[in-house]
This record gives sequence, structure tokens and C-alpha cells, in this order.
Amino acid sequence: MIRRRKRKSLYYGWYIAIVFAITETVSFGVIYYAFTVFITPMEADLGWSRGELSGAFSLFLLMTGLMAFPVGWWLDKRGSRLLMTLGSTGATLLTLMWSQVNSLPEFMLIMTLMGCCGAAILYEPAFAVIAAWFTHKRGAAMAIVTFTAGFASTIFIPLSDALLVAFGWRQAVFMLGVLLGIITIPLHLLILRGKPADLGLLPDGKTSLPETKPASSVSLGMALRSRFFWLMTLAFALSTLSISALRVHFIPLLISLGIQSSAAALASGSIGIMQVIGRMIFAPIEARFSARTMTIGVFALLTLSLTILLFGPSPPWIILFIALFGMAVGTHTLTRPLMVADAYGAGFYGRISSVMVIALTMARTTAPFAAGLIFDLFHSYGPVLVSAVGFSALSLCLILLLPKHN
Repeated sequence: MIRRRKRKSLYYGWYIAIVFAITETVSFGVIYYAFTVFITPMEADLGWSRGELSGAFSLFLLMTGLMAFPVGWWLDKRGSRLLMTLGSTGATLLTLMWSQVNSLPEFMLIMTLMGCCGAAILYEPAFAVIAAWFTHKRGAAMAIVTFTAGFASTIFIPLSDALLVAFGWRQAVFMLGVLLGIITIPLHLLILRGKPADLGLLPDGKTSLPETKPASSVSLGMALRSRFFWLMTLAFALSTLSISALRVHFIPLLISLGIQSSAAALASGSIGIMQVIGRMIFAPIEARFSARTMTIGVFALLTLSLTILLFGPSPPWIILFIALFGMAVGTHTLTRPLMVADAYGAGFYGRISSVMVIALTMARTTAPFAAGLIFDLFHSYGPVLVSAVGFSALSLCLILLLPKHN
């Protein structure tokens, strides 16, 4: 008689990674990427300026960064289930309120509160949960989340535009809010758990903990006293300025160049596809080069893509821009943790990285608002593009000139 081998059950952490692949895609699509579709129709309907609308979105980005620390504290103490469920619920209700907004102060308040909810449901809390459930397989788990969520703009920008054309911006936003709620709330509530130990499990699904030596690393104080850290932070902040300004204003920019809104939405959504392709290319070659070399390549690609956009609105240039810019954006977020870990080790990584996040949040917050003000002043995105190229080129120079971090 042949004894059948007992089938090993799938480690629960992979279910969490799959849930995040779904909920991050929807959350980013609705509360982040869809906004760019509704800038022009809201401006025409409500009479608000491009700078005022961009300022509201900047408040969203600012609050997402400012709430990172309390969100991280909650995750460490109480886990993700309640926090991310409440975050999804709040984001859903606020999106529904957005669809009915009539006054600018009301919209500013909605976007401020949306930023608080965003801090509880976007990448940072998801990555913190993945870090708790995985060690050696952490990269694979995060790849599942980021590769899938990389299609958020590809899916939701054209979807938002289609809803806009069919129903108007208010009904479109309302329908997106409903979609956000019915997908993210039950998944976060029913699937998420605190830590592997809560289910009697070990990270990665191992049956015993391996013996490991503690890794040596540079302290937070030593990092903050190094010129390397501040130049690296400035380089990533400048490149983030360029990316954030262009990403948020890309559809209005194309419309200002005479491109139809639906075609502009399709072009913007295509950037998401290239983000995923960029990450797929980045992953296998990253082990062959230093973090600094990879960062130089990514920053050079970003600068080249922005320069190409200066050549005009002809389809070949726009297609080339989308390809290069998308790959640069997709790999940009992967180079920063590589640089930090390579320079300072893992022991103080979270604290060192959090200081950088503050600077990047300020850049990410300032850029859309400043770009909107520049457009209102010059009635053209030309100065915005020139500034973006300049900031990106400067960030590349800073990476090239970085001193040794020891």
C-alpha cells in the first residue's frame, strides 16, 4: 500500500502578500492616480485654479508623510488589521464626500483627512507588515505587491477617464469610492493578521529559527553627521521633485499641448506598465552592480526622459518619454533603500531611512503645488519642464560626486 505524502499548506504570509497586491493596486488607483484625471473637469466646473487643486493634493501627500510615525507605532504595538480596515473605511467615506464637494475649504479638509487614511493603507504599512511576516523571502513578497500595484495607474487612469466621459466627474468619483470600499475593506478585515506568532508561525513559514549573527551597522547619529547622508538625501529629494511634479500634472500638461483628454489619460496610464517593466529589468541585474551604480543609471534615465519631453508633443517623443520615464519611476523607489542599506547596514535602517522620508515627503508635497502655481503664473508648463530637467540633472550630479560614506 502506497502512503500518500501529506500536502504542505501555503504559508499564511503569502495570502497577506496577495491581499496587498490587490488592495494596494485599488488604493493607489483611487486615492492617488485618479486625481490627475479630475483636475481639469473640477477646475472647469468649480472655478478653482490649478494651483488650488494642486495644493489640496499636496496636503494629501504631506499628511501621508506626517502620519508615518504614528502609523508605524500602531503597527508595532497592535498590528495591521484594525488600522488598515479603518483606513480603508475612512478613505472610502472621504472619496464619497469628494464626489459631493462644493467649497474649496471643504475639499482641502477632505484631502487632509484622506492623507491620514492614505498613511494607513498605502505602501509603508504594507511593507511593514511584509517585513514582519518574511525574512529571507521578503524581497519576493514585496515583489508580488509592487509588481501588481505598478499597474494601478494603467488600470485606474483610463478607468477614471472612461467614467468621467460617461457620467461626469462627480459620479465617476462616487463610483470609484464604492469600488474602493467593496474591495479593500473586507480583504483587510478578513485576511490581515498581526504577526506570524499570533498564528503560531515563524517568518517565511519556517519550522525553526536559524542561527544568525547580528549585522554591524552605522548608528543614526553617525549617519546624520556624515556629508554622504545629506548629499544622498538632497539628491533623492531633487529627483522626487521632478517625478512628483510631472506625474501629477502629466494629463493636464498633455491637454495643454493639444492632446485629447482620453489619449492623455491612456498615455499617463501607460507609465504604470513601464514602471513594472523597469522593476522586472532592475531585479535580475541589481545583484551585479553596486547600489551607487544602479542609482546613477536610474537618475540618468530620469534626466534623459524629461529632456525628451522638451522636444514637443509629437507622438514618437511622447511614447519614448513614457517608456523611459516609467522605467525610471518604477526603479527610483528601489534604489533608495539599496543605497541606505549599502552605506549604513540594517541595524539602524528604519531610523536613518525615516529621516530621509521627511525630506522626500516635503519634496513630494511641494512639487505638485509649485507646478500648479507656475502654470497659473505663466499659463504654460514649459517652465515646469525646464525646472524638472534641471532638478533631475542636479540630482544625478550629486550622486556622481558622492564622497565615500565611511
